[in-house]
Amino acid sequence: MANDPGGPLQLYRSNRRALLPLDDRFQVPRSLRRVLNSGRFQLHLNRSFAEVLAGCADRPSTWISDELAAIYRQLHADGVAHSVEAWDEQGLAGGLLAIGIGSCWIGESMFHRRPHASNVVLVELARALRRGGFSLFDVQLTNPHLQRFGCYEVEDNHYQQLLIAARSRPATLKLQEACLRCEAWMPG
Repeated sequence: MANDPGGPLQLYRSNRRALLPLDDRFQVPRSLRRVLNSGRFQLHLNRSFAEVLAGCADRPSTWISDELAAIYRQLHADGVAHSVEAWDEQGLAGGLLAIGIGSCWIGESMFHRRPHASNVVLVELARALRRGGFSLFDVQLTNPHLQRFGCYEVEDNHYQQLLIAARSRPATLKLQEACLRCEAWMPG
């Protein structure tokens, strides 16, 4: 990531990694259930990747530099980077930028333009990942917001084992009308 929009990219590695559970430990906050049941948002996959990338970078202080955005665009062209989007009658309401490799889904960033949009994306995405055979939903860093959904941390050595297993097993993300096959990847 970049420490400032014009700065060089730097690689960071955490001693602990934050994960969202893809089992019964995943929690849907009670306050969000009504919004989920309302059908207010329609979810789409990769409909507007560039707009989601721009939305995730549009902050007073962002780690997504122009150079990193170009890398994400190339990863998207290569079928590795994806956007999961919430749409309503006004257009794109929020979204999530992610990397999908094998049965590993790495949430890179989220944004919203309307209340609850990114939360609906998070809940419906977790459900779709679970149905599609994904074994790892990496959200990188925890915070009180993600803890509401059951986010937990693992030590780096345990994370590395989970990652090796997940990247070698393909999975399929089915999100409403879209279907995405994430192929296994092994370093060559």
